Amino acid sequence: MLELYGAKGCPYTGELRESLLWDGKEFVEYDVEEDEEAFKRLIALTGGRTVPVLVEGQRVIQIGVSGRGCIAAPSSSMPNASS
Repeated sequence: MLELYGAKGCPYTGELRESLLWDGKEFVEYDVEEDEEAFKRLIALTGGRTVPVLVEGQRVIQIGVSGRGCIAAPSSSMPNASS
């Protein structure tokens, strides 16, 4: 199954989500700005904070949409978010 790492404030996350839905693809979506574990997985998978990221079987298959993306920041409510 596909995994979509994104952020609710990122328009490109919405664009990729809509494309996946339109194509009838099954996926699980993670908001890396609200989910600390998802944020850690994003960093581990890509080495960066750009979203959206599409992952299939622990392999990154897409970063951004048409060369565009957003820089995700962890929520200030997450422990260690300021470090």
